[in-house]
Amino acid sequence: MTASKLLSLKGKEKIAMLTAYDFLSAKILEEIGIELILVGDSLGTVFMGYKNTLPVTLSDVLHHVRAVRNGAPHSFIIADMPFLSYGISVEESVKNAGILIQKGGANAVKLEGGTEFADTIAAMIKVGIPVMGHIGLKPQSILKSGLKITGKSKEETHALVEDAKTIEKAGAFSIVIEGTTEEASREITRSVSIPTIGIGAGRYTDGQVLVLTDMLGLDKDLNLQHNKRYANLYKVIKKAVKNYIEDVKSGSFPTEEQIFKRAKE
Repeated sequence: MTASKLLSLKGKEKIAMLTAYDFLSAKILEEIGIELILVGDSLGTVFMGYKNTLPVTLSDVLHHVRAVRNGAPHSFIIADMPFLSYGISVEESVKNAGILIQKGGANAVKLEGGTEFADTIAAMIKVGIPVMGHIGLKPQSILKSGLKITGKSKEETHALVEDAKTIEKAGAFSIVIEGTTEEASREITRSVSIPTIGIGAGRYTDGQVLVLTDMLGLDKDLNLQHNKRYANLYKVIKKAVKNYIEDVKSGSFPTEEQIFKRAKE
């Protein structure tokens, strides 16, 4: 996958993207042939136990991007730009994006925001850094606007469409649309010639993305309306660990198959 190939899929074929944060998960996704892997700042809530994504640093994302690249050496990997790694100045934003590309091995970066970051996106594109936009519900803006579904009115939808058009004009190769009404995301998707990737944005985007641990059912307490659980690994892992404990306590592990013996003299 490349940014240009992704563009060619719009209107022809739905695009599948998943998050990954570690070597083994990335290895599996590459073997399956997932088109896009996102190292999201959601690693803060999924892997680090934070209440939101705001504490995630550039170093955190860089660490996980390297792990994912090791597991998926041939995949198209997008690195999330975490809170305060962009937006302070265009120069610093470009520098930080470059770190994720040059030192992390990412193929592109993703940043939240619309029209207000057009100059930043354009500057990244100018130096050769592919950019994925992100509009709608923006987790990094939780202190400002909370976490709420957008596009519920004509005014909100119009603002989202304008953001998408501006992001496209700045040179982004795709846009994530998160937490919007289906009607809004459909209008956004129709208004731009670059692919849209939805999460909690309905059926009419050009592709979909989910958090890997959410769709695998690793967190028994997480019940998100936009998510579909394709497995219940919480129960699988819990049962496996319980069986291991019982085997150790009973002495049935290790067996003859798991031990090493001294060679006969």
